[in-house]
Amino acid sequence: MSHGARVIRTGASSGAPGSSSCPPPPGPEPGLMDGGYARSCSAMLKVAQMISLLIGFICVKNSAWTNYSASIYFEIVTMCDLIMILVFYFVYLFRAYRMLTCISWPLAELLHYLIGTLLLLIASIVATSKSYSSAGLVAGATFGFLATFLCALSIWLSYKISCITQSTDAAV
Repeated sequence: MSHGARVIRTGASSGAPGSSSCPPPPGPEPGLMDGGYARSCSAMLKVAQMISLLIGFICVKNSAWTNYSASIYFEIVTMCDLIMILVFYFVYLFRAYRMLTCISWPLAELLHYLIGTLLLLIASIVATSKSYSSAGLVAGATFGFLATFLCALSIWLSYKISCITQSTDAAV
């Protein structure tokens, strides 16, 4: 008894090439931009991270400073993280990873998220501890913690994609 895949034909076909009633499987979209990536969960997560980082940056920038070094550190970390997330977003959106094959993009993204999330968590804790009930610093730190959570989610997704996929490919 065989449990393999079976082909079931439901329509009459002459078997000649091009006479199949099924359309060909969809291939990659032609063009410069990858529209499928822009609608993916990974892209939406990156956009949510960028928005929360930008809001946190604006809140801290426009608040009354109680501790100059803490607010500057928070601003630098949020802007550097925002720029790097934007770079990875554009790399995947415009398919630059196909031209720059010397870089392991999933691994680079994983390392970026590991380092960036740790620095963002530290910056959010420092901003919270130095806020002294300043509403702007509290709001900025809150959005910093939200961005930290979203980045931690991206770490899990990047790890799932880069490490688990590679280990299952090696096992096969």
